[in-house]
Amino acid sequence: MLIKRREFLKISSLASASLLIPNFLQSMTLDHAFKPSQKILIVLQFTGGNDGLNTIIPTKNDIYFKERNNIAITDSLPLNDETGINPSLSYFKELFDNGELSVMNNVGYPDPEKSHFRSMDIWHSASRSDQFLETGWLGRYLDEECYQCEHPTQALEVDDMLSLALKGENNKAFAFKDPKKLYQTSQEKYFKSLYDQNHHHDDETVSYLYQTLGSTINNADYIFEKSKSKKTVQEYPNSKLGKDFKTVASLIKSDINTQVYYLSIGSFDTHVNQNERQQKLFGEINDAIKSFVADMKANGLFNDILLMTFSEFGRRVAQNASKGTDHGTANQMFFISGGLKKKGILNALPDLQNLNEGDLIFTEDFRKVYATILKNWLNADSSKILGWKNGIYDFI
Repeated sequence: MLIKRREFLKISSLASASLLIPNFLQSMTLDHAFKPSQKILIVLQFTGGNDGLNTIIPTKNDIYFKERNNIAITDSLPLNDETGINPSLSYFKELFDNGELSVMNNVGYPDPEKSHFRSMDIWHSASRSDQFLETGWLGRYLDEECYQCEHPTQALEVDDMLSLALKGENNKAFAFKDPKKLYQTSQEKYFKSLYDQNHHHDDETVSYLYQTLGSTINNADYIFEKSKSKKTVQEYPNSKLGKDFKTVASLIKSDINTQVYYLSIGSFDTHVNQNERQQKLFGEINDAIKSFVADMKANGLFNDILLMTFSEFGRRVAQNASKGTDHGTANQMFFISGGLKKKGILNALPDLQNLNEGDLIFTEDFRKVYATILKNWLNADSSKILGWKNGIYDFI
């Protein structure tokens, strides 16, 4: 049977919402795919290269204020005698004071890339800068945990397309923006009629699309039902990120037993008028996470949830002529949880006297952070997943 181009494109549009192997979605109907006591990881990606120096501010460093005479943050909220946080992240200050936030500075990798796409690929795949991988660190986690096991591990990305970070060789996460819209789309007569037909295609791509279509239709209602099974009384902001966190919260409180959630916000590519753009994005992040943490605490779940943030690179130390900053290298990462073993500022602030042609020099390898999360939080074999054997941290 020949498939028309229009038919192919329409099937692809629904299939692209998941980008998963068929048996992955089927596993989501298994009641005992995960034990309720297992911990949950939420990754929040700051897309575009967030400026770390205007996020965690070295308040006593004269070089910082000299190199950023127009954009330096002068009203930061104090974390300690030498460090402040951007005032638009006021709730992060509260988390810090409560011992529910950790900050790791100078995170990066050797021979850093300043291309958005390449550096993001490196962070997603946990590769070296001279290495190109087609699988992501969380995708390989799914592969490792689900190798010859009865119930594959589950992961969800709140987005239209699946990121490389969640693509494994044999298992992939499931990407969607809104459970209700996914369900409504899957119930359209056109897609239902295609699924009800008996399709056999020699073309592997077409056959795969039909299989994915069938799995999506079979399970979209399951995801939708889980998302509304535990209605929240917590008020969330009406921003995109606020809605995304509300979706994640509703799923966490259900018995869907997903262990990894992936979200993103941006763009932080602040070459021009940086402070205005960063203030807006930080405000959205601050308010969304404040609602989410309150929701998790109210339901007794915060100790078993780890929220991690990252960006593909930081910015240069000196501001540019447009009151912004250009692509740089090392950056900080945030970790938010009620179950942190070490809180606060985990390591030294960036050394602004020791730069590489105007860029920060990394001191902490992001793959060590990933190895720590895989081993200490997700209870996985980080050496098999990452090939990383250079130790781990002890903040979780």
